[in-house]
Amino acid sequence: MSLCWLSVLVVLVSSSSAHSDFFTSISHMTDLLFMEKDLVTSLKDYIRAEETKLEQIKKWADKLDVLSAAATQDPEGFLGHPVNAFKLMKRLNTEWGELENLVLTDMSDGFISNLTIQRQHFPNDDDQTGAAKALTRLLDTYGLDTNTISTGELPDSSLAASHRSILTVDDCYDLGKVAYSEADYYHTELWMVQALKQLDQGETSSTVDTVTILDYLSFSVYQQGELERALDFTKRLLELDPTHQRASGNLKYFEYQLVKQKKAEDKDEGEARAKTKKGRPDDYLPERKKYEQLCRGEGIRMTPRRQSRLFCRYYDNDRHPKYVIGPVKQEDEWDRPRIVRYHDIVSDTEIEKVKELAKPRLRRATVHDPQTGKLTTAHYRVSKSAWLGAFEHPVVDRINQRIEDITGLDVTTAEELQVANYGVGGQYEPHFDFGRKDEPDAFEELGTGNRIATWLLYMSDVQAGGATVFTDVGASVWPKKGSAVFWYNLYPSGEGDYRTRHAACPVLVGNKWVSNKWIHERGQEFRRRCGLHETN
Repeated sequence: MSLCWLSVLVVLVSSSSAHSDFFTSISHMTDLLFMEKDLVTSLKDYIRAEETKLEQIKKWADKLDVLSAAATQDPEGFLGHPVNAFKLMKRLNTEWGELENLVLTDMSDGFISNLTIQRQHFPNDDDQTGAAKALTRLLDTYGLDTNTISTGELPDSSLAASHRSILTVDDCYDLGKVAYSEADYYHTELWMVQALKQLDQGETSSTVDTVTILDYLSFSVYQQGELERALDFTKRLLELDPTHQRASGNLKYFEYQLVKQKKAEDKDEGEARAKTKKGRPDDYLPERKKYEQLCRGEGIRMTPRRQSRLFCRYYDNDRHPKYVIGPVKQEDEWDRPRIVRYHDIVSDTEIEKVKELAKPRLRRATVHDPQTGKLTTAHYRVSKSAWLGAFEHPVVDRINQRIEDITGLDVTTAEELQVANYGVGGQYEPHFDFGRKDEPDAFEELGTGNRIATWLLYMSDVQAGGATVFTDVGASVWPKKGSAVFWYNLYPSGEGDYRTRHAACPVLVGNKWVSNKWIHERGQEFRRRCGLHETN
């Protein structure tokens, strides 16, 4: 199967990595839950075996304790009874040997064997780091504070109380260390402050102490230009550990720098402070702020006049035979560009079949940069996907035909149905679906022209987050199971519509499944007439 790219090329990774990148798909993480449940069962079996073994040893010890206590009161009188003498010889020669064998019996073989087999399917360091970065991404995108995430009280969450988890001091510390390893001192500070707060509130930790956290904090705030806070953290550290060599050196350095800074400020008020900027690290995405606002539902509001032109209707695609009697429900989501949603377009049974077909084939997508020609995973694309052909199951064929009947476009030249499941904080940052002028080779291998339109089917509801946002125009479209949104990527003239730049917002709470159909130009000549004007 030929794969193609926009600014990047999505390809499937080799089967050798099928058991990696767990954090990029909730579906694959559910497998880990069942694997862990099996390990817990195996662990309990081991514990029961050890308890049975210890119970046998305890009974033996209790019996001999009573016997030896009585025997040693009058040793000669006790051994004067020939049966007692015989049983003493037997115990020491035979029964103590049997007890030794029982004590030396390793009851852990079954558990260790199971653990060894399952370990090859465990997440790795990259998975843990990816999940840590996802929590920080959610922090930024949805304007949360670390305490909200730490307490598990996420906004707009209808999770059962039993599903809510809290972050421990150790967890917050580990999240801070991940940020620190990336030289992201802003987020290092946030997570380390949360860890310190929980320690100050009485939570205990067996792996990290206040001194260590203060050490990270003093350096992180110093890197952000906050000398006074760096000095305060260092002083507190030295109160707890006066012998801390690095802190002692830092104390003198910070004090010197503060004196130097104040002298500079006296000469030129504020200039010294202006050289340092506290906040999130520099971003490669120019529209980051707008993107995150849209994800939070803080997008552009249409004027009442524009809003009044958006309608819901029953749609039969110009009296298509399949929909004359049973038209579909169509809703206008946006006007320029026109984005429409079709409600109840697939059944739950069809959705489950598509997920069933896709799940064994879900793989982490890599991206191909046309400039470097190299394949690599991308932090801005956190999901796994699979491709389904119409020939693979009647349900896939029916969905493809339904897309053609409703849109009026020929899907025989479209790409296969792509099914995606998002992971922890799963997202796809702003991108175009069509090939732009600076990508002359886009879709060349397919030979079907550019991507004229996109059909995006939501196969799950999402409890919080996960919107599809159009950053150029300020539109936000929220997932609704069984519905699909449709838009044209190209004007009738064939030029790309740059207003269709869009993104999949991080999933805050829930499990997001989607499938999409990219429809190409070839075959649409008499279905969507060409035009000279760039209007939709």
